[in-house]
Amino acid sequence: MRQAHPALSERRACELAGAARSSVRYAVRPERQQREVELRERLRELAAERRRFGYRRLLIFLGREGWHVNHKRVYRLYRQEGLAVRRRKRKRTRAAERQPLVLPTSPNQRWSMDFVTDALNDGRRFRSLNIVDDFNRRCLATEVDTSLPGGRVVRVLERLGESEGLPEVMVMDNGPEFAGQALDAWAYRRGVKLRFIEPGKPIQNAFIESFNGKFRDECLNEHWFVSLQDAREKIEAWRRDYNEVRPHSALGNRTPEEFTGGEAALRSPTAPFEPPRREVQKPKTTPELTL
Repeated sequence: MRQAHPALSERRACELAGAARSSVRYAVRPERQQREVELRERLRELAAERRRFGYRRLLIFLGREGWHVNHKRVYRLYRQEGLAVRRRKRKRTRAAERQPLVLPTSPNQRWSMDFVTDALNDGRRFRSLNIVDDFNRRCLATEVDTSLPGGRVVRVLERLGESEGLPEVMVMDNGPEFAGQALDAWAYRRGVKLRFIEPGKPIQNAFIESFNGKFRDECLNEHWFVSLQDAREKIEAWRRDYNEVRPHSALGNRTPEEFTGGEAALRSPTAPFEPPRREVQKPKTTPELTL
């Protein structure tokens, strides 16, 4: 701060300006300045890697890597670097009264499934059958192909039954793949209850709708698929990242694997490797005897 009047003391100038003298005299320490440069660089790398993540979720990744920084500092750097996520315009709809959805209390109690459609670079359309466990938000399958009839849906569920077990209830819409005889006969044989939502009310299947929004925003809109095999590989890699790395606010910023007690890869793929520190044990001292 520069004093306009040379005869005015610093104390008097700070009183008139309403500024603290400690703030006027503060000088950034070189090590702190270098630390902020490194933090800016790492924040830019994470934001480039996960372009649809806001500063709060990026802060979780920084914490996993050992950065102990305040969320206000991360937000300041996030805004200064111009990393804010661009909001996509959504169509305005009439507000309806919302009813709380009953939450399951254990894995494999209720699954949700739905289809998402996208296109390859040559214009060919493909579909992805997404299946989510509503309890731990874990994505169990993303089956990708140009055609996914009812028989194919049954085969995917049979495969999941061998590795994950089968749910008590499955929630879905009234699409022909779900309402056909193939899935109905399979559910009767395996003792699985099928629950169809009311037409035109996707909020009744909110868990899979929420997943589909993240799936399109963070995966489909961020990749350019050159072939069906390329789409399968990229979508499967994103599904594993979604289950093992991505923090979920509904799970207390834990991953679905952490929430269910599995081992999760908590480090970002681009994070620098740091060997674990070994604690040095202090030698035990024997108390002196007093006579």
